[in-house]
Amino acid sequence: MLLSAQVPDNDWPQFRGKSDLTGRLKNELPSSPVLLWSLSTGSKSQSSLVISGGILFFGNDKGTVIAVGSDKTICWKYEAGSSVTAPPLVYGDKVFFGCDNGSFIALDKKTGKPAWTFNTENQIAGSANIWIAGKRTGLVFGSYDYNLHCIDPSTGKEIWTLETENYINGTPAISENKIVFGGCDGFLRIVDPVTGKQRDTINIGVYIAASPALSGQKAYFGDYNGNFYCIDIIKGKLDWKTSVSEESGSIMSIPATDGNVVIIGREDNLLYCYDACSGKLIWKYRTNGSIKGSAVITPSKVLFGSSDGNIYILSLKDGKKLWSFNAGSPVISSPAVAGDRFYFLTDDGRLLAFGNKNVVK
Repeated sequence: MLLSAQVPDNDWPQFRGKSDLTGRLKNELPSSPVLLWSLSTGSKSQSSLVISGGILFFGNDKGTVIAVGSDKTICWKYEAGSSVTAPPLVYGDKVFFGCDNGSFIALDKKTGKPAWTFNTENQIAGSANIWIAGKRTGLVFGSYDYNLHCIDPSTGKEIWTLETENYINGTPAISENKIVFGGCDGFLRIVDPVTGKQRDTINIGVYIAASPALSGQKAYFGDYNGNFYCIDIIKGKLDWKTSVSEESGSIMSIPATDGNVVIIGREDNLLYCYDACSGKLIWKYRTNGSIKGSAVITPSKVLFGSSDGNIYILSLKDGKKLWSFNAGSPVISSPAVAGDRFYFLTDDGRLLAFGNKNVVK
């Protein structure tokens, strides 16, 4: 049986929190969060951060990977030699990340010292994901070299490679013994994690730049034209698809879903909430900028950032604004949440920490 790594409530060790990429939280966010601290990292960042053991990890366009304590202390820095736009992944005693020059690097989580490097033939834009089957474990990630790579996290040695017909831009999702990912070849692919063999391919016919979110037997994802899909990955058939206008713009973010509703942002400045079963629109919320980062949902709230420079918390039920914060720079990253705190990276490279106001900075 294939399992996902267990994630403590105070950790967010991989992009979107866990391997199904749903961005779903069991606990609630603070009702009236405040900015606890801000840290300038010295370079623009397109990455999103992850959290393990109270340490925050992220990369920037300069090629620096940084480990920061939840108290704002910088633990270590590593110069990768190439831009790091993909979010890292933490597993065991290592931090893993891909670079724009095609290198995939493992660092010691405590010291930042390099453990190994695996080289692909082109840019790595999406985060890695991880599968566990008994005593076997594999890291999977896509590259602009047209391949989905699976490597051993201990050694960096290749386990298998799956060739596609174009760039792989997003992060592969993993759930219930399946890897599901899209690519710029217009296919949604369903792959066996252990063998790397394709179980099914579904031709969408449009670039899939973002990643799917998996809930039960459903895969939710958007394409480069702004269409939004729900695919039954057992039957390999379309359940529903939203209609879009010419103004809808591309979908670059990953859906957030709890199995009942599904939340997605578009480049038309709107955040949409659909019924997960029928695809019926429940509500939409307009910001003043495109939404490229992915939302996080709790039992009652939606947390996301916008290119208008604001961070928002909405009511999950009706989409009404409950709270917002002006970050002063576009927010294209996705949030990371640990306990009663949440964190964002701004486009100009600042790390923002939010929590309850009774916490001392």
